[in-house]
Amino acid sequence: MDKPRPTTHTSSAEQTPDLPAIEFVAQGSFRIHNPDTSHTPSSWEPAPQQLGVDRELIKIDSSEAVRSHTLALMLQAQNSLCIYSADLEAELYNHACIVQACTELLLQHPKKTLRILLRDTSRITRDGHRLLTLSHRLSSRCQIRKVNLEHEYSDDAWLIADDCGLLIRKAQQLTQGVVYYHDPARVRQNQRLFNAMWDVSHSDVNLRSMPL
Repeated sequence: MDKPRPTTHTSSAEQTPDLPAIEFVAQGSFRIHNPDTSHTPSSWEPAPQQLGVDRELIKIDSSEAVRSHTLALMLQAQNSLCIYSADLEAELYNHACIVQACTELLLQHPKKTLRILLRDTSRITRDGHRLLTLSHRLSSRCQIRKVNLEHEYSDDAWLIADDCGLLIRKAQQLTQGVVYYHDPARVRQNQRLFNAMWDVSHSDVNLRSMPL
């Protein structure tokens, strides 16, 4: 039986012009826009909004805001996190406070999960990554898989926290995006797309922990 493929949902974007539409691209290359990270701070402060409480759409337009809202969602998640990304951008996700937030969630209970879906795994294979190390330590709770490029996939990047929090970055921008702390309907839409891509994704043998 054919496995489900993600489909575009343009109606919500048309109803709310300010929101970034979920863009799908055919099989082939994707775009990455990584900013200069030479001045990335050593410590981050989470945004003050509360997951499951604050309902307003928040537009973010700086790398600092992307980092603070990413950290806030991760720190407040109670059940699950889903990351969809081009290559698990080190500038955003390979930071001690991010890994600490993920670790604390996963250690609370065996049913807490972190799923990471990437379009390109070569960068973390080559350079290493803290979340890759975490997936080796807690392999049953933290999984990293590679997008099946023979199926449709989204060109956006997003972070889903539980069933109500969502941060969307357009076309791999690390400085711009929108974030929702309480929008279950929109989260369900993105979660369905994530699950559909996850169902046809690959496990990458290059990401496995090598025995000593």
